[in-house]
Amino acid sequence: MLELSLVEKVIDYGVSRGADFVEIFVEDRFDTRITLIDGRIDSASSERDFGLGLRLFKDDQQVYAYTNDPTEKQLFTMVDRLIEVLQTQSAEPRTVNLTNLDVKNSHMIVLNPLEVSKMEKAKIMKLAYEGAKNYSDLISQVVVRYWDYDQKVFIANSEGTMATDRRIKTRLMVTAVATKDGEQESGFYGPGASMGLEFFNFHDPKDIGAEAARIADRMVRAEYAPAGKMPVVIANEFGGVIFHEACGHALEATSVAKGASVFANKLNQKVAADCVTAVDDGTIPNAWGSSNIDDEGTPTQRNVLIENGVLKSYLVDRFHAKKMNTKPNGCGRRESYKYIPTSRMSNTFIAAGKYLPEEIISATDYGLYAKRMGGGSVHPATGEFNFAVMEGYLIEKGRIVKPVRGATLIGKGIDVINNIDMVGNDLARGQGMCGSISGSVPADVGQPTIRVKELIVGGRKR
Repeated sequence: MLELSLVEKVIDYGVSRGADFVEIFVEDRFDTRITLIDGRIDSASSERDFGLGLRLFKDDQQVYAYTNDPTEKQLFTMVDRLIEVLQTQSAEPRTVNLTNLDVKNSHMIVLNPLEVSKMEKAKIMKLAYEGAKNYSDLISQVVVRYWDYDQKVFIANSEGTMATDRRIKTRLMVTAVATKDGEQESGFYGPGASMGLEFFNFHDPKDIGAEAARIADRMVRAEYAPAGKMPVVIANEFGGVIFHEACGHALEATSVAKGASVFANKLNQKVAADCVTAVDDGTIPNAWGSSNIDDEGTPTQRNVLIENGVLKSYLVDRFHAKKMNTKPNGCGRRESYKYIPTSRMSNTFIAAGKYLPEEIISATDYGLYAKRMGGGSVHPATGEFNFAVMEGYLIEKGRIVKPVRGATLIGKGIDVINNIDMVGNDLARGQGMCGSISGSVPADVGQPTIRVKELIVGGRKR
């Protein structure tokens, strides 16, 4: 993607100007996005984006710049400007010997999306539309969004690391709106993976559409949820968004190194219930949030964050590893070359426990069953959250008795993981986009069915 001799020249020059660390990140990416509304293509676009980012460290500072011009003159000018910001003194020249990192590809692709026409992709989308529209007479609108990308990255740095990776991802997202008696409710389902078009051999587009419509249809018929403190059973898959948002971000070194996290300085201390083990694993084959290396050239790995309630590790990128006197563990991520990398989650989930989901429901005398979670907001420093329940049900005497809508879950992440008293054996993951200071990146969230013995539910008082 760049001549090796040029890469070496730029790194050597940055070191000679006094930088402690120099890194080059090069990206070449193709994106395709198509939107279908009510059975008709509304928009379709394909684009290519090429560029590179240059990062320098000096002591406890880091600076970053990016460009679309990969010429020697431009790159040397970028080094000079970054050095001016760092205010460093020239150092003894030295030659950095780059060694190619031998990384196994764990994410095999069968059918590259670049080899498939937009017409064929539109046919897949129309199947999803039919699955949603034909589910119920109450479905009044269906929006289908398709997205794929093929991203090639090259990373080299002054520690001698040189690595490449190719990430191909495909996702189909369906939003269905149901209307009844002048009221509307929506349902959403949006699975994705680090796969090509073979993804649809595992996920029938009609089933994806039907699932979005099922949620909307069920909720528009539902009564409003009761309010108050109560046990809440949160279903598997996208239910893991609460841990991701309210706890996961607080385990990233971006927050921990500054002390702006409830988990700072608590390694090897008890921070959750004994039944809680939480993992971030960027190595899962073909998972939405996976890659072979992170965006700093470090191989991804399985990081056990919490084990049986005890805090075991943080997610640490290269820059914050210096501040925390530890090693990076494969979680330095960025949306593109336009962003400086930082510690980010990949595929984060609460590990499976011993209970059947039916046992958890039957052990709950009264409470809310949150089958599908929606969006929400989180205060990153405190972990305080407010999440909408997209699909909810009332539990009475150990049985699911009726659907309820309009519920929200309100609390603190640290309180939730301490109040989990039952963990199911049905681990599953859902897909989403995670936003932070290094942009928006694909991430899996997940968990088995869990029970939080007490949580504030916002709804309507009985």
